[in-house]
Amino acid sequence: MFYAMVVVFVVGYGLIVFEHVNKIDKAATALFTGALLWTLLVIDAPSIMHLHLNSNWMEYSSEFGMGGPEHVMDFITQHAVIEHLGDVASIIFFLLGAMTIVEVIDRYQGFRIITDRIHTTNRIKLLWIISILTFFISAVLDNLTTTIVMIALLQKLLSKQDNRWLFSGMVVIAANAGGAWSPMGDVTTIMLWIGGQITAAGIVKTLILPSLITMLVPLGILSVVMKGATNRPLLEADESAEFVPFNDRLVILILGIMALVAVPVFKGLTQLPPFLGMLFGLGALWMYTDSRLKRTNVLDKRKLSIVKILERVDVASILFFLGILLAVAALQTAGHLNLVAQWLDNNVSNIYGINIIIGFLSAVVDNVPLVAASMGMYEVPQVADMATMSHFFVDGNFWSFLAYCSGTGGSVLIIGSAAGVAAMSMEGIPFFWYVKRISLLALIGYLAGAGTYLLMFA
Repeated sequence: MFYAMVVVFVVGYGLIVFEHVNKIDKAATALFTGALLWTLLVIDAPSIMHLHLNSNWMEYSSEFGMGGPEHVMDFITQHAVIEHLGDVASIIFFLLGAMTIVEVIDRYQGFRIITDRIHTTNRIKLLWIISILTFFISAVLDNLTTTIVMIALLQKLLSKQDNRWLFSGMVVIAANAGGAWSPMGDVTTIMLWIGGQITAAGIVKTLILPSLITMLVPLGILSVVMKGATNRPLLEADESAEFVPFNDRLVILILGIMALVAVPVFKGLTQLPPFLGMLFGLGALWMYTDSRLKRTNVLDKRKLSIVKILERVDVASILFFLGILLAVAALQTAGHLNLVAQWLDNNVSNIYGINIIIGFLSAVVDNVPLVAASMGMYEVPQVADMATMSHFFVDGNFWSFLAYCSGTGGSVLIIGSAAGVAAMSMEGIPFFWYVKRISLLALIGYLAGAGTYLLMFA
């Protein structure tokens, strides 16, 4: 069953990739694949756990003195599933809260305050504006939230689908690059920051230039080959009927952005999971809009209530995330990802080579379990007994380069990062369209940034 799980994951991955051919929604495939992988794991759990010496199971069994096969089911059903469910639910609730806040801002026409001030129709200038905004905003928020916000803006700025897809691809690259150099910009940098492998000042100082190069190189290439102007989409037929006064739009925009920006602050002050900060902001915004609607002159108040706005949230995208995360969690529990990490440790002696490979792997599977496996493989030494150990000290080259590679390598494929999956879901970007138009640009940017890092620190 151990190898059958790999086959199921590959087949499920292929069905998602060829969604336009088989006409099966990627959310359905992801959910089925994730549930099936856990089922296969349970069917042959004792063999899988003992044969491959899963590190989590070994730690659990030694701690509680339960090493027999009869205890494996308890480990999976009462420990592993619950633990991964917490991690998955955190991301799902975070995503649900962020998408709802963005929909509220959009429904109240808050984004028009921004789009009305972007007057250029030149594709190159607009691409630079969007990319630079994305790069720096993702360092303050995170790459997933930033992608959701920026694609919502693009839908107000660009009428042609191909233009939106191209800009969305650049948003994914810029969001992942911007998230890599900030301790709050990506889930993996948060993990390394909280785990004590990096410091906030250290990661910013070390990675801001390589990350900037990662964005600027693809942006420069597109600037050379891109031509023409853009067209704004026409307003919806009921736009005027739902017109919101400027002051209300401005307040909702400010409150919505504050709710998003406050998430990393909430995390830093309380040490609680980020999704609670997102739900806190959503709850506050919800309370304000409900109280404000009682005193406003908007013609159709029902369409501006958050209960109604929730119907516009793309639930299929959230379920797609859920399925993918469950699938990767099953592989992590079974020990597949630990085997990959051990193989890298045994066969690739150079720490920079290990991290570059992890970057490529993160384009296929989620970067979070890869980084978690790396954190488990290498400890932060307390005393410098050997010169080579300096790579693993706090802010050492291994950890900072791991943050860069795992954060930006996922841009090579659209389903290799949370930002890419969000863009794919919101805009319906086909997998092979991204491969044809964006993947090479992302790869060149990734290697250029990695080369910059190596020239600076290797």
